Amino acid sequence: MPEDVAKKLIEDHFLFKKGDRFLESAGINRDWPEARGIYHNDSKTFLTWINEEDHTRIISMQMGGDIAQVFDRLCRAVNALSSKLEFQYNGHLGFLSSCPTNLGTGIRASVHIRIPLASQQPNFKEWCDQRNVQPRGIHGEHSESAGGVYDISNKQRLGISEVACIQQMYDGVKGLIEWEKSLEGK
Repeated sequence: MPEDVAKKLIEDHFLFKKGDRFLESAGINRDWPEARGIYHNDSKTFLTWINEEDHTRIISMQMGGDIAQVFDRLCRAVNALSSKLEFQYNGHLGFLSSCPTNLGTGIRASVHIRIPLASQQPNFKEWCDQRNVQPRGIHGEHSESAGGVYDISNKQRLGISEVACIQQMYDGVKGLIEWEKSLEGK
C-alpha cells in the first residue's frame, strides 16, 4: 500500500497505525507492517482489518444515527465470512481473540459523540462506569478526546448477547445526550 494511501486511511480513522505502546510491549508490532491489511467497500461503511490487535476485526460504520442499519450490515458480513472462515469459539468464553477484553461476543459497539460539557464533569468516568459504557478518545484506546468528541462504547462483551451489547451502548449514548443538553441550559 502506498504511504500516502495509508496516511489518508489513518487520518480518516479507517486504518490502524503502528506506535501503540501496549501493542509494542506485547510484541504485536514486531513484524510491522508485513502480514497486515485492510479490506473495505467503496463507501468505507464496511471494513475488515487483518492482524492488527485481533487476527480479524470486522467493522461496520457510517455517519448518522441509524444503529439498526449498521448492525444489520455487520450481521450479514459476519454470516458471509463465517461461511468461508472458522472463527474460534468456546462454549464458556464465547469467541476467542488475541485481546482478552474482546472475549465473548467480541462486539464493541461505539458512537463518536461531541459532549464537551458532560465530559468535563468530575463524575464523568464514574457516570459512564455505572452505565457500562467506556469513553475513549477518537483515535482509539489510550487516546485523548479532540474538541470534546469521544468514542463511547459498551464495556461488557462477556456474558451478554450481541443485542445487549448494542443496547448498552445505545442507552449510554442516549443518557449522555440528555446530560449534555441539561448542562447546555445552565
